[in-house]
Amino acid sequence: MENNTSKDPLHGITLKTILEQLEKFYGFDTLSELIKIKCFKDNPSVKSSLTFLRKTDWARKKVEDLYIKTLPKF
Repeated sequence: MENNTSKDPLHGITLKTILEQLEKFYGFDTLSELIKIKCFKDNPSVKSSLTFLRKTDWARKKVEDLYIKTLPKF
């Protein structure tokens, strides 16, 4: 019997979904405290944050790590 389920908690989840769930759970005010990036602090939106995170690997990694830590609370 084959098991095709991935052990990666981010498998099949888009960055947009991750960001939307984190924003809904924490809000941009708390996100900007947890992850010090300008797109969460100055005029934040999911769209502008996605643009930044798609270009900036270190910031995307921080968002993904926070999502994995937060996952049990969703």
